[in-house]
Amino acid sequence: MIDLKSVDDLARRLNDLIPPGVREASGDLQKNFRSTLQVGLGKLDLVTREEFDVQRAVLLRTREKLELVENMLLLVEARIDALTGPNH
Repeated sequence: MIDLKSVDDLARRLNDLIPPGVREASGDLQKNFRSTLQVGLGKLDLVTREEFDVQRAVLLRTREKLELVENMLLLVEARIDALTGPNH
């Protein structure tokens, strides 16, 4: 979900860039900027920081488990080699 405060802030900053002669319509322009930004940003495939952090933690746990499984496999392979001999 897009943070509306950030969208409002960006819309206000865009509105501040408008030349002084056009400022009479600045209220409408700021509303249009806000609406356009919300629609545009809403179409992007974005995630919240919280969702990102959760997925990052899941990925880290998965990597740790994968490393554990890889190490266990190396041990099993070493035991098999020890039992069957080097010329197997």
